Amino acid sequence: MKVGFIGTGRMGQAMVRRLLVGKHDVGVFNRTPEKANALVKEGATFLESIGAAARYGEAVYTMLADDAALEEVVFKDGGLLDTLPSEGIHISAGTHGIPVLRKIKAGYEKSGQLLVSAPILGRPELVSAGQATIVASGALRALTTCQPLFDAIGRRTFQAGGDPEAAATAKIANNFVLGCAIEAMGEGYSLTRKYGVDPSVFYEVMTDSIFNCVAYNVYGKIIRDMSYSTVGHVAVLGLKDSNLALSAAELVGVPLPSGNIWRDRLIGAIGRGYGAKDWAVMALEQARASGLDESAPDSAWGCQTPARSAAE
Repeated sequence: MKVGFIGTGRMGQAMVRRLLVGKHDVGVFNRTPEKANALVKEGATFLESIGAAARYGEAVYTMLADDAALEEVVFKDGGLLDTLPSEGIHISAGTHGIPVLRKIKAGYEKSGQLLVSAPILGRPELVSAGQATIVASGALRALTTCQPLFDAIGRRTFQAGGDPEAAATAKIANNFVLGCAIEAMGEGYSLTRKYGVDPSVFYEVMTDSIFNCVAYNVYGKIIRDMSYSTVGHVAVLGLKDSNLALSAAELVGVPLPSGNIWRDRLIGAIGRGYGAKDWAVMALEQARASGLDESAPDSAWGCQTPARSAAE
């Protein structure tokens, strides 16, 4: 299948490579052409414009960092709204807010174009291994056309319905749950460290019992090792995710009290210069609030065992 692809950052590159492995014909466009060089060497076709990507095949993917980038690609002169053919399919694979998707959907409906929301669940390395999952929603005929692409990228596709908002909401909610879990892990590590528990012990307690799953294994290890420079999802994008969750919830009157704590930890981490670190770096903010030396390696953490009261 021929498909255009716009946005070749870390996640986009992993997705394009999966499509190439699946024997799809992929044309790539990126605002910074050099970021597509490696993909071209591996078999992708470099395209000179958004319009060329829109017209390259049966669908065009976007994998963009935020709503502003998506809105520009769609609505700028020569963007997807201008150049995507009638009945052409735009697959939005990034994590985007409900308002921008509603705006795009309304524009496409007037022009006879189709929007599919198909965000990825998983870090880039999971995509590269073919183990990521996809949540997809949109017109049934468009989903049917795109299924071979989804099959090449992920191990499973969850069908969320006929409205592109549905898949986007599922991804936003998934990120909300994951972000709050990471924030709670930071609290757990700080509590156990204050009582002198070796971080490796707490990690084993979590991951060899009821929390033996990808999220706790991956992010628990990052926090244990303080390996925040091994980035899968940076803190500034985590903040974007928290804002998307709170905004989506406000639109329909759903309180997300845990989301505010998650967001505040990320703001604190970014304010201290950790915006380019993995978003698990919010655990450092929790450590700081707990009176721990968050800059020290694990072996040097200043664990403090509280004094027992006379009543004990």
